[in-house]
Amino acid sequence: MRVLIADDELRLRKVVALHLKKSGLDVIEVSNGRQAIEKAKECKPDVIVLDVMMPEMNGLEALSHIKSDNMLKNIPVIMLSAKATGEDIEKGMALGAACYLTKPFSPKQLLDEINKLGVKL
Repeated sequence: MRVLIADDELRLRKVVALHLKKSGLDVIEVSNGRQAIEKAKECKPDVIVLDVMMPEMNGLEALSHIKSDNMLKNIPVIMLSAKATGEDIEKGMALGAACYLTKPFSPKQLLDEINKLGVKL
């Protein structure tokens, strides 16, 4: 199973990637929304994990592009963000996110959400 993680915080991205790899997942890492879209088209991940606040293209913009692209629209997207207001969460869900995790979160929470999506480890 392949998971694409887009987060500009290198340390957080590496910790999450390491945990997912230890769980047997193939992990691809990028640092912004534009790279996430390009890499998703190239690698066809089973799940995409997007941070909301990133340079060049934020996660919500990337989510909108992903959900409007016929090649990518069926890939479940999990949003991660320090932006935890009801409005932020509603916006992510309205754009098509499968779920919205707020930071801080644990890598186990992320694995649980992947499992809830029916993507088996």
